[in-house]
Amino acid sequence: MRTAARGETIDATVLRELRAIVGADHVRDAEGDVAAYARDATPLFSAMPGAVVHPASTEEVSAVLALAGARSVPVVPRGAGSNLCAATVPLSGGIVLVLTRLDRILEISADELLAVCQPGVTTAELAAAASAHGLLYAPDPGSRTVATIGGTIATCAGGLRGLKYGVTRNYVLGLEAVLATGEVIRTGGRLWKDVAGYDLTRLLTGSEGTLGVITEATVALTPAPETTGTGLAYFATLADAGRAVARVIGSGVVPATLEFLDAKCVDAVEAYAGLGLRSDAGALLLFGDDGAAAPVGDHLARMAEICLGEGALEATVAGAAAESEALLAARRCALPALSRLGSVTILEDASVPRPRIAEMVDRIDAVAERYGLTIATFGHAGDGNLHPTCVVDAGDTDAIERAHHAFGDIFRAAMELGGTITGEHGVGAAKLPYLTERLGADQMALLRRIKAAFDPAGILNPGKLGS
Repeated sequence: MRTAARGETIDATVLRELRAIVGADHVRDAEGDVAAYARDATPLFSAMPGAVVHPASTEEVSAVLALAGARSVPVVPRGAGSNLCAATVPLSGGIVLVLTRLDRILEISADELLAVCQPGVTTAELAAAASAHGLLYAPDPGSRTVATIGGTIATCAGGLRGLKYGVTRNYVLGLEAVLATGEVIRTGGRLWKDVAGYDLTRLLTGSEGTLGVITEATVALTPAPETTGTGLAYFATLADAGRAVARVIGSGVVPATLEFLDAKCVDAVEAYAGLGLRSDAGALLLFGDDGAAAPVGDHLARMAEICLGEGALEATVAGAAAESEALLAARRCALPALSRLGSVTILEDASVPRPRIAEMVDRIDAVAERYGLTIATFGHAGDGNLHPTCVVDAGDTDAIERAHHAFGDIFRAAMELGGTITGEHGVGAAKLPYLTERLGADQMALLRRIKAAFDPAGILNPGKLGS
């Protein structure tokens, strides 16, 4: 959680060549113009770039990277900058390569259940285009209205539907990417089955812009569900909610949504949104399903019954779409509700095996007490992905430093419980200090060798994965 100064000024000759490639209007180097690209959605990380470049085609991206490689100028690919791991903070200065001008949906194929789009298309735009054809693009990160497809692939984003549908990597069929040398490659393609060669599509997915720049993606779609439904259960303790989650999964139901909020989140959400949530609950569990109407109704009723059987204080199923949306609002407004408690909101993620969620929340609470911090937790109960969220005041440097150490303890606690330091946000600069603990020295050495094979000059997103 550090702030860095501006990197070295980019040579005037390089700037002229960049303007010749993408047009003078699409290169910015004045401090006031580039300052907005010194950070992303991750608080407490900032580093000024030397220039911001907005290409409009694969050919322009290729030419920019070839120039940057020849002149040893760092390049950080970026979409909307909505990531939460400081993945697009330009730690070494150089060029921030913003891909939002590549914003076309090139094809929706109902016959092949796929879409082809450029990286600057937002997740919500692609989902809407698919929906118009009766199809579903399943990945749904919380920032879906602004998060770009290129960015979600680069970080392998998750979302509320991860338990039933998986994460972004489960939907990436093929990629067009530009390597650090300017070479353009195509990995995978339009086929659901293709095992020719190494799976470079999977390798690029989640690589956080360190191996190549994605300029086109072919993604899988599924038929849109006939209906969706949601239910809500309150529990005295998170341990009770955890037992209900285990029984739901064990019953053969795979919910489309299975989310939890701890007591601190429930209180914050109620104070913020006035949804009528119970103040005496130790945990709230949100459950939902989608598909054909009859089985969805049966599954929701069964999940409510299981919750009551595990000691739920109350369990209800929404009777209409509007009511279902109102229930989902409790989960969706958790972050803005908590943000009201301090001027800096640090939202993290860690994952543990599903049966250890309650134990992990207890560990988080103990860390918060030890460091004298406010940390609330919500997340994806179905897949063990938790979002501990710390709120502090921007001027309280001591609290910010304590938060830095607290999250180190939280990540280590997740690993001790058989989990990992990130389930969906990515590593970026924020979690790089903990990556060796997670992977081990031998695997880190392998990451560096892979990085060197793709990017021998080390210009792509330096200071991140494989650096």
